[in-house]
Amino acid sequence: MNSFRRRCLGLVLAPLLLVLPACQRPEEAPLPADLVPREKMAQMLADLHQLEAQIESSHLSPDSSRALFLAQQKNLLWKHEVSDSTFQRSYRYYGIHNKDLNEIYAGVIDTLNKREARLNPAKANQPADQWGPPPKTN
Repeated sequence: MNSFRRRCLGLVLAPLLLVLPACQRPEEAPLPADLVPREKMAQMLADLHQLEAQIESSHLSPDSSRALFLAQQKNLLWKHEVSDSTFQRSYRYYGIHNKDLNEIYAGVIDTLNKREARLNPAKANQPADQWGPPPKTN
């Protein structure tokens, strides 16, 4: 459960880390001709974060993990019919436009929560405050 919280925290912090360098850039970046649509970007990012979690839980050495992630990332981009450079340009564009990236990551979190609920139906039926302190019994 802690690893899930860390991943969610990472999903929330990642856009914030992108915001800091974006403060130095001009407000309006040119729209890339091959911009990945928001919905597709959210799906791809959810797939990438899930891939990262799977590789992280495999307990491979750091070099092996990185090599496996890069190979699987390439396959994932190919599956979505998006080049690496198109993905990078789109991510950079959305990173500069904070509102867009926040909306995309809201979709990513929603997608990952739905995937988790599908894999663990028992957790889906628990109350939303499941991570809080246990209720006191008198």
